[in-house]
Parts: sequence; structure tokens; C-alpha cells
Amino acid sequence: MASIEVGRICVKTRGREAGSKCVIVDIIDENFVLVTGPSKLSGLKRRRSNISHLEPTDKKIDIQKGASDEEIEQKLQESGLAEFMKEKVKPKLTVI
Repeated sequence: MASIEVGRICVKTRGREAGSKCVIVDIIDENFVLVTGPSKLSGLKRRRSNISHLEPTDKKIDIQKGASDEEIEQKLQESGLAEFMKEKVKPKLTVI
């Protein structure tokens, strides 16, 4: 659970946004977090997401809990991660 923290950049692994990158904005409880793209960069709107549907990356930005999309977009521009957020990742297939 240490890698799930506010400001951590993750990749959605399931759902229609699978392969999109997002930023954790708030931790709701032990199973859910609030994430955003922001939608201008990665196309992902602010929404609740299950932690098991996220794959954390090694990148993190310094934001406050509940930061707005504009603040997050500005921090991503400052840290040079805006282009990184636009890139799609091919989701790994899991065999059941």
C-alpha cells in the first residue's frame, strides 16, 4: 500500500480506460482512490477507481490532497511529465 499515495502516477489496467495514465488525487478507503487524467492530457475524467485496477509507476508529482485538474496539469508541465501522461500503455493480458 506504500506506493498508493496522493500524487502517484498510475496506469489503469482494467475498464474502458485501460492503458491510460492517471494521477491519484485522494485516498477514499483501503480499496478505492480518486484519480484524474486530467482529461485534457490523458482523456481520463476524475472518478473513483479500485486500487486493484491500477498499476503504480515510479513517477510522482507533489500535489495536495484534492487538488484541481488545473493544478495537476500545471505540476505535470513543470515536472516535464505532460507528454509522458499522453502516451498510452498497452495493457497486459491476464489469463484466467
